[in-house]
Amino acid sequence: MTSKDGIWQQQEFRLYLGSTAFSGIAFAMQQLLLSWILIGIMELPATQVGVIQAAVGIPGLFVMLLGGARADDHDPRNLLIKVYAYAPLLPLFLILILNFEQLTIWSVLLWGLGMSFCVSYSSPAQQSILNRIASSDMQKAVSAATAIAFMVQMLGLGVAGTMDELGLIPVLSFQAVCVGLGAFAIRRLTPQPPTNQNTESALNNILAGFKAIYQQKVIMHTLVINFVSSIFNAGAFMTVFPFIVKRIYEGDALLLSFLMIVFYGGATASNFIMMRVMPLVRPGRIFLIMQLSRMLILGVMWIQASFWIFTLAAIAWGLNMGVTTTLARTIVQESAGEEYRARIMSVYSLGLIGSAPIGALILGFIIEGFGTLNGLIPAMLISVILFLYGVLMTGVYRYQSPQ
Repeated sequence: MTSKDGIWQQQEFRLYLGSTAFSGIAFAMQQLLLSWILIGIMELPATQVGVIQAAVGIPGLFVMLLGGARADDHDPRNLLIKVYAYAPLLPLFLILILNFEQLTIWSVLLWGLGMSFCVSYSSPAQQSILNRIASSDMQKAVSAATAIAFMVQMLGLGVAGTMDELGLIPVLSFQAVCVGLGAFAIRRLTPQPPTNQNTESALNNILAGFKAIYQQKVIMHTLVINFVSSIFNAGAFMTVFPFIVKRIYEGDALLLSFLMIVFYGGATASNFIMMRVMPLVRPGRIFLIMQLSRMLILGVMWIQASFWIFTLAAIAWGLNMGVTTTLARTIVQESAGEEYRARIMSVYSLGLIGSAPIGALILGFIIEGFGTLNGLIPAMLISVILFLYGVLMTGVYRYQSPQ
Protein backbone atom coordinates (compact mmCIF):
# COMPACT_ATOMS: atom_id res chain seq x y z
CA MET A 1 0.00 0.00 0.00
CA THR A 2 1.23 3.50 -0.77
CA SER A 3 0.71 6.43 1.47
CA LYS A 4 -1.59 8.18 -0.96
CA ASP A 5 -4.03 5.24 -0.86
CA GLY A 6 -4.71 6.09 2.77
CA ILE A 7 -4.55 3.85 5.80
CA TRP A 8 -8.35 3.49 5.79
CA GLN A 9 -8.24 1.66 2.44
CA GLN A 10 -6.56 -1.36 4.02
CA GLN A 11 -9.07 -4.08 4.83
CA GLU A 12 -6.82 -5.63 7.47
CA PHE A 13 -6.53 -2.27 9.23
CA ARG A 14 -10.31 -1.84 9.29
CA LEU A 15 -10.69 -5.37 10.64
CA TYR A 16 -8.07 -4.59 13.29
CA LEU A 17 -9.98 -1.51 14.45
CA GLY A 18 -13.24 -3.43 14.54
CA SER A 19 -11.76 -6.31 16.48
CA THR A 20 -10.29 -4.05 19.17
CA ALA A 21 -13.35 -1.79 19.48
CA PHE A 22 -15.49 -4.31 21.39
CA SER A 23 -12.77 -5.20 23.87
CA GLY A 24 -11.89 -1.50 24.14
CA ILE A 25 -15.43 -0.69 25.28
CA ALA A 26 -15.29 -3.36 27.99
CA PHE A 27 -11.85 -2.36 29.23
CA ALA A 28 -12.75 1.35 29.22
CA MET A 29 -15.76 0.62 31.42
CA GLN A 30 -13.42 -0.94 33.97
CA GLN A 31 -11.77 2.40 34.76
CA LEU A 32 -15.00 4.05 35.87
CA LEU A 33 -16.57 0.93 37.37
CA LEU A 34 -13.68 0.28 39.74
CA SER A 35 -13.34 3.92 40.80
CA TRP A 36 -17.03 4.47 41.47
CA ILE A 37 -17.65 1.14 43.21
CA LEU A 38 -14.92 2.11 45.69
CA ILE A 39 -15.67 5.85 45.94
CA GLY A 40 -19.41 6.20 45.27
CA ILE A 41 -20.92 2.85 46.33
CA MET A 42 -18.61 1.59 49.09
CA GLU A 43 -17.63 5.17 50.08
CA LEU A 44 -14.06 4.34 51.04
CA PRO A 45 -11.53 7.07 51.97
CA ALA A 46 -8.93 8.16 49.44
CA THR A 47 -6.12 6.32 51.23
CA GLN A 48 -7.95 3.00 50.95
CA VAL A 49 -8.99 3.68 47.37
CA GLY A 50 -5.40 4.42 46.41
CA VAL A 51 -4.13 1.23 48.04
CA ILE A 52 -6.80 -0.92 46.34
CA GLN A 53 -6.20 0.67 42.93
CA ALA A 54 -2.48 0.05 43.36
CA ALA A 55 -3.10 -3.56 44.43
CA VAL A 56 -5.25 -4.06 41.32
CA GLY A 57 -2.90 -2.38 38.86
CA ILE A 58 0.69 -2.99 40.00
CA PRO A 59 0.71 -6.78 39.38
CA GLY A 60 -0.32 -5.93 35.82
CA LEU A 61 3.12 -4.40 35.28
CA PHE A 62 4.73 -7.83 35.35
CA VAL A 63 1.91 -9.44 33.38
CA MET A 64 2.36 -6.80 30.68
CA LEU A 65 6.06 -7.62 30.30
CA LEU A 66 5.20 -11.31 30.03
CA GLY A 67 2.54 -10.48 27.44
CA GLY A 68 5.13 -8.61 25.38
CA ALA A 69 7.53 -11.57 25.44
CA ARG A 70 4.77 -13.99 24.49
CA ALA A 71 3.52 -11.76 21.63
CA ASP A 72 7.01 -11.67 20.09
CA ASP A 73 7.35 -15.48 20.11
CA HIS A 74 3.75 -16.52 19.39
CA ASP A 75 0.90 -15.51 17.11
CA PRO A 76 -0.45 -12.35 18.85
CA ARG A 77 -3.83 -12.90 17.22
CA ASN A 78 -4.24 -16.26 18.95
CA LEU A 79 -3.11 -14.72 22.23
CA LEU A 80 -5.84 -12.06 21.97
CA ILE A 81 -8.50 -14.66 21.12
CA LYS A 82 -7.69 -16.58 24.32
CA VAL A 83 -7.63 -13.50 26.58
CA TYR A 84 -10.89 -12.09 25.20
CA ALA A 85 -12.57 -15.50 25.51
CA TYR A 86 -11.73 -15.84 29.23
CA ALA A 87 -12.34 -12.21 30.24
CA PRO A 88 -16.20 -12.36 30.31
CA LEU A 89 -15.98 -14.73 33.28
CA LEU A 90 -14.81 -11.84 35.47
CA PRO A 91 -17.86 -9.52 35.24
CA LEU A 92 -20.05 -12.65 35.47
CA PHE A 93 -18.27 -13.46 38.75
CA LEU A 94 -19.07 -10.01 40.16
CA ILE A 95 -22.69 -10.35 39.01
CA LEU A 96 -22.89 -13.58 41.01
CA ILE A 97 -21.42 -11.81 44.05
CA LEU A 98 -24.00 -9.02 43.74
CA ASN A 99 -26.88 -11.50 43.46
CA PHE A 100 -25.82 -13.01 46.78
CA GLU A 101 -25.30 -9.50 48.26
CA GLN A 102 -21.70 -10.30 49.16
CA LEU A 103 -19.97 -7.23 47.67
CA THR A 104 -16.78 -6.72 49.69
CA ILE A 105 -13.36 -5.21 49.18
CA TRP A 106 -12.00 -8.71 48.51
CA SER A 107 -14.53 -9.55 45.81
CA VAL A 108 -13.94 -6.20 44.10
CA LEU A 109 -10.19 -6.73 44.38
CA LEU A 110 -10.41 -10.19 42.78
CA TRP A 111 -12.56 -8.90 39.89
CA GLY A 112 -10.32 -5.87 39.41
CA LEU A 113 -7.14 -7.96 39.43
CA GLY A 114 -8.55 -10.34 36.82
CA MET A 115 -9.56 -7.52 34.47
CA SER A 116 -6.20 -5.82 35.02
CA PHE A 117 -4.43 -9.02 33.99
CA CYS A 118 -6.54 -9.24 30.81
CA VAL A 119 -5.82 -5.62 29.82
CA SER A 120 -2.11 -5.91 30.61
CA TYR A 121 -1.52 -9.25 28.90
CA SER A 122 -3.37 -8.31 25.70
CA SER A 123 -2.07 -4.76 25.20
CA PRO A 124 1.40 -5.57 23.72
CA ALA A 125 -0.15 -8.10 21.31
CA GLN A 126 -2.62 -5.49 20.06
CA GLN A 127 0.12 -2.98 19.41
CA SER A 128 2.51 -5.41 17.71
CA ILE A 129 -0.21 -6.45 15.24
CA LEU A 130 -0.59 -2.81 14.20
CA ASN A 131 3.01 -2.64 12.97
CA ARG A 132 2.53 -5.68 10.73
CA ILE A 133 -0.65 -4.26 9.23
CA ALA A 134 0.38 -0.64 8.61
CA SER A 135 4.16 -0.34 8.61
CA SER A 136 4.24 2.06 5.63
CA ASP A 137 1.83 4.55 7.24
CA MET A 138 2.79 4.09 10.88
CA GLN A 139 2.17 7.62 12.22
CA LYS A 140 -1.33 7.83 10.74
CA ALA A 141 -2.11 4.24 11.75
CA VAL A 142 -1.14 4.95 15.36
CA SER A 143 -3.15 8.17 15.40
CA ALA A 144 -6.21 6.51 13.85
CA ALA A 145 -6.05 3.51 16.19
CA THR A 146 -5.66 5.83 19.20
CA ALA A 147 -8.59 7.99 18.06
CA ILE A 148 -10.85 4.94 17.69
CA ALA A 149 -9.71 3.69 21.10
CA PHE A 150 -10.70 7.02 22.66
CA MET A 151 -14.08 6.92 20.90
CA VAL A 152 -14.96 3.49 22.24
CA GLN A 153 -13.73 4.61 25.66
CA MET A 154 -16.35 7.36 25.56
CA LEU A 155 -19.04 4.80 24.75
CA GLY A 156 -17.84 2.49 27.52
CA LEU A 157 -17.74 5.33 30.04
CA GLY A 158 -21.22 6.45 29.00
CA VAL A 159 -22.63 2.99 29.71
CA ALA A 160 -20.68 2.63 32.97
CA GLY A 161 -21.97 6.02 34.10
CA THR A 162 -25.52 4.67 34.26
CA MET A 163 -24.69 2.23 37.07
CA ASP A 164 -26.47 4.39 39.69
CA GLU A 165 -29.65 4.51 37.58
CA LEU A 166 -29.69 1.03 35.96
CA GLY A 167 -27.74 -0.87 38.60
CA LEU A 168 -24.42 -2.66 38.47
CA ILE A 169 -25.74 -5.96 37.11
CA PRO A 170 -26.96 -4.67 33.69
CA VAL A 171 -23.76 -2.65 33.27
CA LEU A 172 -21.54 -5.62 34.12
CA SER A 173 -23.59 -7.79 31.74
CA PHE A 174 -22.89 -5.33 28.94
CA GLN A 175 -19.18 -5.45 29.80
CA ALA A 176 -19.17 -9.26 29.56
CA VAL A 177 -20.95 -9.22 26.20
CA CYS A 178 -18.57 -6.64 24.71
CA VAL A 179 -15.38 -8.45 25.64
CA GLY A 180 -16.92 -11.71 24.36
CA LEU A 181 -17.65 -10.05 21.02
CA GLY A 182 -14.02 -8.92 20.97
CA ALA A 183 -12.96 -12.59 21.04
CA PHE A 184 -15.28 -13.36 18.13
CA ALA A 185 -14.20 -10.32 16.08
CA ILE A 186 -10.44 -10.83 16.42
CA ARG A 187 -10.82 -14.17 14.63
CA ARG A 188 -11.52 -12.30 11.37
CA LEU A 189 -7.91 -11.13 11.20
CA THR A 190 -5.49 -13.32 9.29
CA PRO A 191 -3.05 -15.31 11.43
CA GLN A 192 0.03 -13.38 12.57
CA PRO A 193 2.82 -15.98 12.97
CA PRO A 194 5.94 -14.77 14.80
CA THR A 195 8.84 -13.61 12.63
CA ASN A 196 11.39 -15.14 15.00
CA GLN A 197 11.29 -18.49 16.79
CA ASN A 198 12.83 -17.81 20.20
CA THR A 199 13.44 -20.73 22.53
CA GLU A 200 14.67 -18.61 25.45
CA SER A 201 12.78 -18.48 28.74
CA ALA A 202 10.21 -15.74 29.33
CA LEU A 203 12.57 -14.01 31.78
CA ASN A 204 15.43 -13.98 29.27
CA ASN A 205 13.09 -12.66 26.59
CA ILE A 206 11.95 -9.83 28.87
CA LEU A 207 15.55 -8.94 29.75
CA ALA A 208 16.47 -8.97 26.06
CA GLY A 209 13.68 -6.46 25.46
CA PHE A 210 15.04 -4.14 28.16
CA LYS A 211 18.51 -4.46 26.64
CA ALA A 212 17.13 -3.46 23.23
CA ILE A 213 15.49 -0.41 24.82
CA TYR A 214 18.71 0.61 26.57
CA GLN A 215 20.61 0.43 23.29
CA GLN A 216 18.15 2.82 21.58
CA LYS A 217 18.43 5.97 23.67
CA VAL A 218 15.53 7.88 22.12
CA ILE A 219 13.18 5.00 22.89
CA MET A 220 14.56 4.69 26.42
CA HIS A 221 14.21 8.40 27.21
CA THR A 222 10.73 8.58 25.68
CA LEU A 223 9.64 5.64 27.81
CA VAL A 224 11.15 7.18 30.96
CA ILE A 225 9.36 10.50 30.37
CA ASN A 226 6.11 8.71 29.55
CA PHE A 227 6.34 6.51 32.64
CA VAL A 228 7.11 9.29 35.14
CA SER A 229 4.48 11.56 33.58
CA SER A 230 1.85 8.83 33.78
CA ILE A 231 2.52 8.17 37.47
CA PHE A 232 1.20 11.61 38.39
CA ASN A 233 -1.01 12.49 35.39
CA ALA A 234 -2.76 9.18 34.74
CA GLY A 235 -2.69 8.67 38.52
CA ALA A 236 -4.41 12.03 38.98
CA PHE A 237 -7.04 11.11 36.40
CA MET A 238 -7.65 7.74 38.08
CA THR A 239 -7.80 8.94 41.69
CA VAL A 240 -7.84 12.73 42.10
CA PHE A 241 -10.33 13.46 39.30
CA PRO A 242 -13.16 11.26 40.71
CA PHE A 243 -12.69 12.72 44.19
CA ILE A 244 -12.83 16.28 42.80
CA VAL A 245 -16.11 15.43 41.06
CA LYS A 246 -17.61 13.88 44.20
CA ARG A 247 -16.27 16.20 46.91
CA ILE A 248 -15.79 19.57 45.19
CA TYR A 249 -18.64 19.51 42.65
CA GLU A 250 -20.89 17.04 44.56
CA GLY A 251 -21.36 14.84 41.50
CA ASP A 252 -22.55 11.28 40.99
CA ALA A 253 -21.46 8.47 38.65
CA LEU A 254 -23.30 10.03 35.71
CA LEU A 255 -21.51 13.38 36.13
CA LEU A 256 -18.17 11.61 36.46
CA SER A 257 -18.86 9.64 33.28
CA PHE A 258 -19.84 12.87 31.48
CA LEU A 259 -16.58 14.57 32.47
CA MET A 260 -14.57 11.49 31.50
CA ILE A 261 -16.37 11.45 28.15
CA VAL A 262 -15.54 15.10 27.42
CA PHE A 263 -11.95 14.35 28.45
CA TYR A 264 -11.71 11.51 25.95
CA GLY A 265 -13.64 13.61 23.44
CA GLY A 266 -10.78 16.11 23.56
CA ALA A 267 -8.29 13.25 23.17
CA THR A 268 -10.19 11.92 20.14
CA ALA A 269 -10.35 15.35 18.51
CA SER A 270 -6.60 15.84 18.93
CA ASN A 271 -5.89 12.58 17.12
CA PHE A 272 -8.13 13.40 14.18
CA ILE A 273 -6.40 16.78 13.94
CA MET A 274 -2.98 15.11 13.99
CA MET A 275 -4.03 12.71 11.24
CA ARG A 276 -4.50 15.77 9.00
CA VAL A 277 -0.94 17.00 9.52
CA MET A 278 0.95 13.71 9.79
CA PRO A 279 3.59 12.56 9.15
CA LEU A 280 5.36 14.87 11.58
CA VAL A 281 9.07 15.51 11.10
CA ARG A 282 9.85 16.23 14.78
CA PRO A 283 7.23 14.51 16.97
CA GLY A 284 9.56 14.57 20.00
CA ARG A 285 9.57 18.37 20.08
CA ILE A 286 5.77 18.56 20.18
CA PHE A 287 5.65 15.75 22.77
CA LEU A 288 7.82 17.73 25.20
CA ILE A 289 6.08 21.06 24.64
CA MET A 290 2.74 19.43 25.42
CA GLN A 291 4.22 18.05 28.64
CA LEU A 292 4.99 21.60 29.73
CA SER A 293 1.60 23.02 28.73
CA ARG A 294 -0.20 20.50 30.96
CA MET A 295 0.90 22.51 34.01
CA LEU A 296 -1.39 25.39 32.96
CA ILE A 297 -4.39 23.12 32.41
CA LEU A 298 -4.09 21.45 35.79
CA GLY A 299 -3.49 24.85 37.37
CA VAL A 300 -6.96 25.94 36.21
CA MET A 301 -8.46 22.89 37.90
CA TRP A 302 -6.42 23.44 41.05
CA ILE A 303 -7.81 26.96 41.71
CA GLN A 304 -11.34 25.45 42.04
CA ALA A 305 -12.87 27.33 39.14
CA SER A 306 -16.58 27.27 38.37
CA PHE A 307 -17.92 24.03 36.94
CA TRP A 308 -18.05 25.15 33.30
CA ILE A 309 -14.41 26.27 33.44
CA PHE A 310 -13.51 22.96 35.07
CA THR A 311 -15.27 21.18 32.17
CA LEU A 312 -13.30 23.18 29.60
CA ALA A 313 -10.10 22.32 31.47
CA ALA A 314 -11.07 18.63 31.31
CA ILE A 315 -11.45 18.94 27.53
CA ALA A 316 -8.07 20.68 27.28
CA TRP A 317 -6.49 17.98 29.46
CA GLY A 318 -7.92 15.37 27.08
CA LEU A 319 -6.57 17.23 24.03
CA ASN A 320 -3.16 17.38 25.68
CA MET A 321 -3.19 13.73 26.70
CA GLY A 322 -4.30 12.66 23.22
CA VAL A 323 -1.28 14.35 21.65
CA THR A 324 1.32 13.14 24.18
CA THR A 325 0.01 9.56 24.20
CA THR A 326 -0.02 9.30 20.41
CA LEU A 327 3.38 10.92 19.92
CA ALA A 328 5.06 8.79 22.60
CA ARG A 329 3.64 5.68 20.98
CA THR A 330 4.63 6.93 17.51
CA ILE A 331 8.26 7.58 18.51
CA VAL A 332 8.59 4.19 20.18
CA GLN A 333 6.67 2.17 17.61
CA GLU A 334 8.40 3.57 14.50
CA SER A 335 11.85 3.26 16.13
CA ALA A 336 11.50 -0.27 17.54
CA GLY A 337 13.04 -3.16 15.62
CA GLU A 338 10.71 -5.97 14.52
CA GLU A 339 12.42 -8.67 16.62
CA TYR A 340 11.80 -6.87 19.92
CA ARG A 341 8.78 -4.77 19.00
CA ALA A 342 6.13 -6.40 21.20
CA ARG A 343 8.49 -6.46 24.18
CA ILE A 344 9.35 -2.79 23.69
CA MET A 345 5.67 -1.93 23.29
CA SER A 346 4.90 -3.86 26.48
CA VAL A 347 7.23 -1.46 28.32
CA TYR A 348 5.47 1.45 26.62
CA SER A 349 2.09 0.09 27.77
CA LEU A 350 3.54 -0.47 31.22
CA GLY A 351 4.38 3.22 31.42
CA LEU A 352 0.99 4.28 30.09
CA ILE A 353 -1.28 1.90 32.00
CA GLY A 354 0.77 0.39 34.79
CA SER A 355 2.15 3.59 36.26
CA ALA A 356 -1.30 4.96 37.14
CA PRO A 357 -1.80 2.58 40.11
CA ILE A 358 1.53 3.72 41.55
CA GLY A 359 0.33 7.31 41.27
CA ALA A 360 -3.00 6.33 42.83
CA LEU A 361 -1.21 4.93 45.86
CA ILE A 362 0.82 8.13 46.35
CA LEU A 363 -1.95 10.58 45.50
CA GLY A 364 -4.50 8.88 47.76
CA PHE A 365 -2.40 9.81 50.78
CA ILE A 366 -1.82 13.35 49.44
CA ILE A 367 -5.57 13.87 49.02
CA GLU A 368 -6.34 12.89 52.62
CA GLY A 369 -3.30 14.64 54.06
CA PHE A 370 -3.29 17.93 52.11
CA GLY A 371 -6.71 18.26 50.48
CA THR A 372 -8.41 16.93 47.35
CA LEU A 373 -7.30 19.64 44.92
CA ASN A 374 -3.70 19.52 46.13
CA GLY A 375 -3.51 16.05 44.63
CA LEU A 376 -2.96 17.88 41.32
CA ILE A 377 0.23 19.65 42.44
CA PRO A 378 2.66 16.75 41.83
CA ALA A 379 1.47 16.47 38.21
CA MET A 380 1.96 20.22 37.70
CA LEU A 381 5.50 20.13 39.05
CA ILE A 382 6.52 17.00 37.14
CA SER A 383 5.36 18.56 33.86
CA VAL A 384 8.02 21.27 34.16
CA ILE A 385 10.72 18.86 35.32
CA LEU A 386 10.11 16.41 32.46
CA PHE A 387 10.17 19.18 29.86
CA LEU A 388 13.55 20.41 31.10
CA TYR A 389 14.88 16.86 31.32
CA GLY A 390 13.72 16.04 27.79
CA VAL A 391 15.19 19.20 26.25
CA LEU A 392 18.48 19.41 28.15
CA MET A 393 19.43 15.80 28.88
CA THR A 394 17.97 13.62 26.09
CA GLY A 395 17.72 13.47 22.30
CA VAL A 396 13.91 13.40 22.32
CA TYR A 397 13.59 17.11 21.49
CA ARG A 398 15.84 16.67 18.45
CA TYR A 399 14.34 13.35 17.30
CA GLN A 400 13.43 13.19 13.61
CA SER A 401 10.94 10.66 12.28
CA PRO A 402 12.39 8.11 9.80
CA GLN A 403 9.28 8.68 7.67
